Amino acid sequence: MGSFRRWLRIGALAGSLLCCLLPHLLWRALGRPSPWPRRFLALAARGVGARVRIEGRPASGNLFILANHLSWIDILALGGATGAAFVSHDGVAGWPVIGWLAAQNNTLFVARERRGALAGQLDALRAAMAGHQPVALFPEGTTGDGTALLPFKPSLLAVLMSPPCPVIVQPVHIDYGAATTDIAWVGEEPAGTNASRVLARPGRLDVTLRFLEPFDPSACADRKEIATLARDRIAASIALHQRPSAPALPPV
Repeated sequence: MGSFRRWLRIGALAGSLLCCLLPHLLWRALGRPSPWPRRFLALAARGVGARVRIEGRPASGNLFILANHLSWIDILALGGATGAAFVSHDGVAGWPVIGWLAAQNNTLFVARERRGALAGQLDALRAAMAGHQPVALFPEGTTGDGTALLPFKPSLLAVLMSPPCPVIVQPVHIDYGAATTDIAWVGEEPAGTNASRVLARPGRLDVTLRFLEPFDPSACADRKEIATLARDRIAASIALHQRPSAPALPPV
């Protein structure tokens, strides 16, 4: 059954792409902003079994989202809900099909470990923000286990100290509930192995996007304060919604 579910969901992903690709290319050919990447991400989320629920309200205006990161499904769920362009490591750009699809949603590819590249990355990020599309960043820099947050890397948040337009930062807590430990992509698990495992998972996958209290980054002293404020709000939400551990069984 796991293999059947996997292929059924791969078929749903392919169908979502076919539905959205031609209209997207037509919009681009006409020089119009395309709504189809967002629609594709929303359809793809449903195709892999995710059912997205929103708590809170996305802030209006130019939005910069900082979210915890557990799985590649985060991008489908959050992108489909907000239409955000994502900041991703540059290795994704070379992935077959995936890299091209990411570029269609104006993904900004950055080399986090390349010294001396930060200034150019900040310029590219300012250009992306000037397009008035919401921008989403996973400041942990990698996926976590969903029960706690890794340290936030504040380097790219320097863009918020001199943004190209007024912007609001909104922390988002991505929560998979009881499925968190099953979904989380941690350790050295290869991407293909993780995708195969998640696609074969039985049942629907409930995903809650909690849009937490937004704030104006201009009120912060520096990028580290922005990172700390966003991290504290997400950590508080994780602690508030943490499922209690099952009680230990009594000895026989």
